[in-house]
Amino acid sequence: MSEIEDILVRLRARLQERDIKLWEEPYYVENVGRSDSALEQLSLELIPEMHISASICKNALLELQENALRKLAARRQFDETGLATFFVRCVDSHGGTANRFEVKCALDELGANLQRNIAEQLQLNEAGHVKCISAGRVVAPQETLLSQGLKNNQQLLVIVGQEDAKGEALYERIRQIQRDVEMVVDSEHRFVELEDQDGNAISLPPNENRSLLLGMGFYEKGRAAMRREHFDEALLLFLEADDKFSGCNSRFLEAVDNYALLNLDIVWCYLCLKNITQLPDAQRRLDLCERIFCRSYGENYSRLYALKGTNCPERALIMRLQLLQGVILFHQNRRDEALQRLQIAGNSLAELKVDSDQLLLLIEMGFDAADARLALRSSNGNVERAVQSIQERRQRLQAARQNSDSETEMNRRLVQLQVGNDERDWVHPRSVCRLMELGYERQLVVEALRRTENNLERSLEMLQSHSDELRRNLPATVAADEQMLYTLRELGFKLSSARAALETTQNDMDRAVDFLLKSLPNERELNTLIEYMSQLSSQTADLASTSTSNQSSRSETLPAVTTSKLALVQSILTKAKIEIESYSAYKRFNEDLPENDQDYLDLTLEQEEQVLNEYMSLLEH
Repeated sequence: MSEIEDILVRLRARLQERDIKLWEEPYYVENVGRSDSALEQLSLELIPEMHISASICKNALLELQENALRKLAARRQFDETGLATFFVRCVDSHGGTANRFEVKCALDELGANLQRNIAEQLQLNEAGHVKCISAGRVVAPQETLLSQGLKNNQQLLVIVGQEDAKGEALYERIRQIQRDVEMVVDSEHRFVELEDQDGNAISLPPNENRSLLLGMGFYEKGRAAMRREHFDEALLLFLEADDKFSGCNSRFLEAVDNYALLNLDIVWCYLCLKNITQLPDAQRRLDLCERIFCRSYGENYSRLYALKGTNCPERALIMRLQLLQGVILFHQNRRDEALQRLQIAGNSLAELKVDSDQLLLLIEMGFDAADARLALRSSNGNVERAVQSIQERRQRLQAARQNSDSETEMNRRLVQLQVGNDERDWVHPRSVCRLMELGYERQLVVEALRRTENNLERSLEMLQSHSDELRRNLPATVAADEQMLYTLRELGFKLSSARAALETTQNDMDRAVDFLLKSLPNERELNTLIEYMSQLSSQTADLASTSTSNQSSRSETLPAVTTSKLALVQSILTKAKIEIESYSAYKRFNEDLPENDQDYLDLTLEQEEQVLNEYMSLLEH
């Protein structure tokens, strides 16, 4: 924040306290204009309490007056014509202001019209590349401005994003990330799974699970952009994540740290983009973050400090929250409260700093820099305890993941066997595992849990007292159709896999093909299948009954392909290519994500210290 911005904040507050309206007499006279003498007199009255020169005070008053008159004119125009005025600030990736201008649009028009008007001002050909942010949401192009809560005289943050060194525009990069995240989450290869911080599996109903995974995917890609200090890209991805999280149960969201961290990072992006126009949304998000932290860590973080000590890595997140709260208070001109909150943040920051020599020593011992930094904070700078902390955590993480393997595998099997997306059919994998450990058959356990809506005690009672009735009502097993089995076998699929696919899908060939493609263990097998099916597909109808000498790794020779089989081959080929694209999407998704699962705790504190010094300097001045 610049010194002139600080002066404007303080001066505006002084005028509000004294109920001075610069757009009214004696400072401004309708049809005449401003009164320089009245403004000069006012500046002389304000100088002693503002501690600035007369010229600076008068120039600041003129700027505030011009802003007020612009808003007044916009209000009159809106009342007369229904045309709303928006004050646009277009930023670059590091928070610099690229453009400031006004744009007009009726509130009953679509967001796309607002995008088009802004694109014309910026002389851009693609209006869809313009991303407008209002009150913590990206303006949707196919909804009206009114339905999205936009108002006359509102300020908008606009992100366009120019081409980077690779010639890739921000818009295209975001679109690719959106496609990749959706493909990775929807892939039945289960590239991503939900785990808690100790590596234990988390199971949710399918629709909620998908929303949470999408939100987490966008959040992780946003964090990757934030690490590169591409705050415009990060903010867009964070807001996308926020939208996906809205599909989850609100009580669940407020019980997990991830949603708190997302809101904290959104406000951090606002700060780095110098976007104080989002002040109300920033306040709301910080309040939400603090509420979740208190629920997780106890009032005044007492539970966290009792378990992990006051030097725990989580304290860095609490420090950033306190820092941002201090910044918000500053911009609200609540300076005494801001100073108090910033001093608390400053004390925490000083205690969280890590000795660079100790950090280098652990890195030379082969430990990751993030692991080393977090361990040193936890051990209060004791190198031996830091080494022990890293090793113990690795052992705990490995054990937890081994313990959750059976549950994760059960989840995969249940997802494969589930018919439709009705959440009433969903059963909790952990409950399935527990009941099977007691000796009950999987089919009976699943049926009992479905009937009791995942009530473990009632399911156990049903298995004990009504197992015969459960068994009588199990879905009948359908034998595999021999002709379909022959067809799949002829196309190169293993007999056992083809039979399981047909029995599971009740001889639905299309779903059986999906089952077989999902069951392939790796990308290499999928590529082999694509190559084989491509050779089959290339055979012409004239050669359909003729053997060919082309070799394949899946078979000695290619079988004869009839017209009906050719359609099936082409369908398999299309689906297999979609599957292989999911592998490519996962590679792109994963390429810039950190291997350290505690990366979210690893704040170097350099940026935080810079922000702290900047605002403390303004307060002291």
